[in-house]
Amino acid sequence: QVQLVESGGGLVQAGGSLRLSCAASGLTFSHYSVGWFRPAPGKGRGFVGIIQWSGGTTAFADSVKGRFTISRVNAQNTVYLKMNSLRPEDTAVYFCAARLYGASRNPRPADFGSWGQGTQVTVSS
Repeated sequence: QVQLVESGGGLVQAGGSLRLSCAASGLTFSHYSVGWFRPAPGKGRGFVGIIQWSGGTTAFADSVKGRFTISRVNAQNTVYLKMNSLRPEDTAVYFCAARLYGASRNPRPADFGSWGQGTQVTVSS
């Protein structure tokens, strides 16, 4: 059974940084692309970023491009979302999701079959 667990959320001042973790179990992690999502007005869960299963290629939503990075350590079954220059509008519950093999550069939540429970990020002004 695939399980994803996010951690690392918290309260931070605007301009600060946080690193979220997504720890996976029950899957051959190196075969999975991992995406990050957060609630978006009128969209349900909106795309934040993704790291591909092969080569570690990343892609990001325009709203976070240049501020967020994603990395993975397959030996630890973990993906990291590093968030810099945080803004109050980044406040949200952040979810990671896994998809076997590749995903598009702007995936939809429906493209992913496994989800974590989310971790809250609050950015104060």
